[in-house]
Amino acid sequence: MTSPAPVLLGEPDSLPDGLPDGTVWPGPDTLVLMNRQIRSDSDPARLSRFADDRWDLNPGIFEGHARSQTLNFELIPEPLRLPAKFYIWQLINHPKARTLRRSATNRMALHSVEVLFYGSLQHVLKWFVGQGITEFCQVTNDMLWDYLDTLDEDGVAIHKRYRRITEVRRLWIHRSILPFYLQLPEAPPWDGEDTKDLLERTRGDRENRTKRISEQTMQPLLRWAIRFLEDFSNDILAAWDEHRTLLSRRPEHRRGQRRGRKSGELMGDITAFLDGLRSRGEGLPGNRREDGTLVLAWRHIASLLDCSNSIENTGSGRLILESGLPIADDCYLDTPVTADLDGQPWHRRIPFDEAPRLARLLSTACFIIITYLSGARVGEVLNLRRGCVSHDKDLGLWLMEGLYFKGAEDEDGNKIPEGTVREDPWVIIEVAAKAVAMLEQLHDSHLLFPNRLKPIKTKPGMETKRRGEARADRIIADDIAKFIDWVNERCRQLGRKDYIPADAGGTVAPSRFRRTLAWFIRRKPRGLIAASIQYGHAYTQMLQGYAGSYEAGFLDDYAFEDWLFRMEGIAEDEHRLLAGEHVSGPAADAYRYRVQAASREFAGRVLTSERHARDMLGNPLLQIHHGDGMTCVLNPTVAACQLRGSADDPMVTPDTDDCRPNCQCLARTDRDIEINKTRAAELAEIVNDTLAPPIRHEREKRELDRLLAIIEHHEHGVRP
Repeated sequence: MTSPAPVLLGEPDSLPDGLPDGTVWPGPDTLVLMNRQIRSDSDPARLSRFADDRWDLNPGIFEGHARSQTLNFELIPEPLRLPAKFYIWQLINHPKARTLRRSATNRMALHSVEVLFYGSLQHVLKWFVGQGITEFCQVTNDMLWDYLDTLDEDGVAIHKRYRRITEVRRLWIHRSILPFYLQLPEAPPWDGEDTKDLLERTRGDRENRTKRISEQTMQPLLRWAIRFLEDFSNDILAAWDEHRTLLSRRPEHRRGQRRGRKSGELMGDITAFLDGLRSRGEGLPGNRREDGTLVLAWRHIASLLDCSNSIENTGSGRLILESGLPIADDCYLDTPVTADLDGQPWHRRIPFDEAPRLARLLSTACFIIITYLSGARVGEVLNLRRGCVSHDKDLGLWLMEGLYFKGAEDEDGNKIPEGTVREDPWVIIEVAAKAVAMLEQLHDSHLLFPNRLKPIKTKPGMETKRRGEARADRIIADDIAKFIDWVNERCRQLGRKDYIPADAGGTVAPSRFRRTLAWFIRRKPRGLIAASIQYGHAYTQMLQGYAGSYEAGFLDDYAFEDWLFRMEGIAEDEHRLLAGEHVSGPAADAYRYRVQAASREFAGRVLTSERHARDMLGNPLLQIHHGDGMTCVLNPTVAACQLRGSADDPMVTPDTDDCRPNCQCLARTDRDIEINKTRAAELAEIVNDTLAPPIRHEREKRELDRLLAIIEHHEHGVRP
């Protein structure tokens, strides 16, 4: 990476009056990314200059999966186009340009500049031009109040109103780095009132609206992904290797490199080729034309024999034509299909053109496994490098290292564009480690998820548009959709019932995996993720390093799901108490108090972020955990079980699978007693069985007596 020197390549004709100290003024030839780090593979001659109406931001974008990012100033009406360019240039380059939500040292990321430009700023500036504004200093406070009325009259969505108001505030807050003619009025817009008070409505898009993937969709999706990895991968790898070998023999890839042949050698190869087809009962490689007729695939035959395409017009070609062999309906690879599905081959013979598709499907399956079972963000997974996984033999843990971009900041609070290596690696389970190893066999790229499995060779600096080394979010989302389509088509062909149903929440976007995993772990701690992978195992890994430190973000997603789960439980508990449910046990009074107090405290509470949810989970009122036949009203200082987490951690939870009968945190509701009655009835059958072994009889009798004492105490107040 490099940082362009903060100098002008072309001096401006004149500096504006009132230019603040520390503000560099760009000339026509000034680099757009003058004060930004740029990628080392950027062509200096292609860097955008201030005079350009389209600014290419890609040389300053380091995330491998990022899409192409440019600013098109032709969208800004001509009267404010140049002022807009001066303003945006300062947001990009001025060291004191800042976001609205943090300190003055926090500079905006280039992606954020692009988002505000297209999402809000252009609309604000178009309205200004409609009012006859040609310089920002002409805007008045009365005009800004009129702008609020216009947003209301035009029926602009509430979240869009928030964003457009934010852009006006952003322009005002940067008055100190702009010359007079680019400054809004000195008084704060709208007398400094909060946006929520101005609009008298809460912004809906601040809530976490990421939808979970339903269990009916997620379970088979992950199961099929693991099936691709563990069952089909060897066949796919072999077919992909054969495909690449044959592709490398194509004439366009072998100009000047084709090996010489001795006299008669090619004829011998052709004879062996034809004899092999006859012995296997196969036809000659063919292609089907649009009219349905079959013709010989001479290019494929030339690749198989490692010879020139001109074989079609030679005596060797006539030998093939006169062989008497039929023409097959495709060009099939020699790779055998060895894996099966319930005794049937999982795929018929693999055609040459099908191998890249299967390789892409295998790569997508690995992405699903790694992303879902690591809790890492999509961008972090897409930027994983070869060699990112290691095994700690002493701890028995699989560790995955990588970069993170969200929240990666330098000591001044500015975004580090190239990302930062995670201080703590993800701790993953073995199947995710196997997925990484498979990707390292699938291609030669230094990235695990390159944009193309077959890299396109180009000369440095010859790309006019950013391709991105890694797959983009949109592309991987399309790949997942294609994976689901392939699975469902194969299920239809084979009459299988384990297809992947459509999700009620819409497209299975990769950004939904983290939220879904948090929900599954919280709601189904003793269920199955897929096949033999246990949620209980994943719970332990995720909360003790699976997603790294709190900064990794997964624990915030988990906390949000935990918050929703507990609030649903509190609502149900209060409903039962009001309906007369009886509660017994040493913590019965604490249970009743917490349920009633929590309902008063949190009813109608709106969370602004997942981290807010995590912080609120530390409230003792929410420490009610329902187990199997018991309810824990947790007080970490007296709990008898082995806690999950430290006593002062807001995420601490009891181990309800290891509840101790003498614990002072125990309460029992009527629901718990019904479970205990069912269990007591089962034990009574064993105790009354005269053929039961004496040791078992005594053990079960003691447990039965304990349960009966609990039931008696609950129903008649006799303390066990």
